Amino acid sequence: MMPAVGNALKIDIRIDSDLWTETKKVKAAVRRAITQAAAALSTTGAELAIVLTDDSAIRLLNRQWRGIDAATNVLSFPTKGAGGEPPLIGDIVLAYETIAREARAERKPFAHHIAHLAVHGFLHLMGYDHERDEDAKAMEAAERIILRRLAIPEPYRRPAKTLNKPAKRPRKRPQTSPEVGREFRFKI
Repeated sequence: MMPAVGNALKIDIRIDSDLWTETKKVKAAVRRAITQAAAALSTTGAELAIVLTDDSAIRLLNRQWRGIDAATNVLSFPTKGAGGEPPLIGDIVLAYETIAREARAERKPFAHHIAHLAVHGFLHLMGYDHERDEDAKAMEAAERIILRRLAIPEPYRRPAKTLNKPAKRPRKRPQTSPEVGREFRFKI
């Protein structure tokens, strides 16, 4: 847990799965991302919890709270008007297997993807959403600004696919038909 200093954001990170093996690196990446997001939104004097879990646990939460029986990468649970000192703004839950699978599929460093999802979750806690197109654009713009400050590349740009075209077959030379005495080409 990070101690609260003055109006600093208090971030509690809890690991609920043995899949998170590089805990120091992950905690540092998540803490840095949340701290940058809080600074960008001028969020101070608050507390939040980050839970690093696995697909089975997040699937249960997703089914219970959203009615979706599937694992997901991140869930956010904002607290409305919770008291306390500092005030609790909510919880962010991150699932290892889904995040690792997405990072591999998108050819992104794991640390970049986890930072992006931590920022995404934090923005949800602060009231951002992506249900409507204009809301999604605003949320993505905020994510881009924060991630740029973290030196993380544009998260929504897909890497250019390498076109692995098959090698061209050598062209067959025209053959002369002995019967008609004229040329014809074989179709390749």
